[in-house]
Amino acid sequence: MISDDLVVLYSVPIYTLVIGAEMLYSWRKHLHLYSTKGVLANVYLTLLNMGLDLLVRVACLGILDFFYQYRFTDLSWSPALYWSVLILSEDFMYYWLHRVDHYCRFFWAVHVTHHSSEEFNLTVGFRSSVFQPLYRFVYFIPIALLGYKGIDIVLAYAITQIFGILVHTQAVGKLGVLEYVFVTPSHHRVHHASNVRYLDKNMGMLLIIWDKLFGTFEEETENVKYGLTKNLENPSAVHLVFHEWKGVWRDATQTGLTLKQRLLYIFGPPGWSHDGRTQTSSQLRAALRKNKA
Repeated sequence: MISDDLVVLYSVPIYTLVIGAEMLYSWRKHLHLYSTKGVLANVYLTLLNMGLDLLVRVACLGILDFFYQYRFTDLSWSPALYWSVLILSEDFMYYWLHRVDHYCRFFWAVHVTHHSSEEFNLTVGFRSSVFQPLYRFVYFIPIALLGYKGIDIVLAYAITQIFGILVHTQAVGKLGVLEYVFVTPSHHRVHHASNVRYLDKNMGMLLIIWDKLFGTFEEETENVKYGLTKNLENPSAVHLVFHEWKGVWRDATQTGLTLKQRLLYIFGPPGWSHDGRTQTSSQLRAALRKNKA
């Protein structure tokens, strides 16, 4: 059985080759897609994520295998069916994990590190949501109940993550018919944009069909501005990880708020405010449509 650690090890030469090719492309075209500071920040965040992932790995696998005991199907009689259903199920559940990360500020405070780069290149794919390993496994519990061991679920995630990293590029244009089914670089450029019409769109890792089914799809039709709607003024090592948590604390502890308002500052959508001082992505889009009308 191939483990997810071996998948990561085997993928290193692939990453080395494509990142080197993209750097060469950027240099020859004078695109300035890379900066030393940006690459170092991406490496720093992925090392934090990987370290935490290793620390909690045994516990997460144990929880998934606990639920596997109560599985209600068994597809192991057909390896092709087994792995096809697993990859589809894992990608589907990842879509919802990713969507919650964008629509609930508590989890956005974790995920925002992945979006805080104003650059977009293959190393941004490694710019991890540091604390996501603490709760990611929860979304995979239904897959365990579907008849999959924890180790296989983690392996499926590692495989699809390779694909997810490789779409972080500006060097590839639109890919024809593949755009209808798979997440492509074009789709993922939209996802990393701070343009109002692109906010919280294209959540998929492998397949774009989930976004099309659940109303979060947006095609790339205008130039992309990367980063956050308000980019970091202090990208220090600590602030890079905890800046949104500081914002949550500041907003939720304001004087004169009701309990509901405090909870909305924590668990409501990013940008929600009781006085309209800041706006959610939905509110920003509504205002944009109104201005264009």
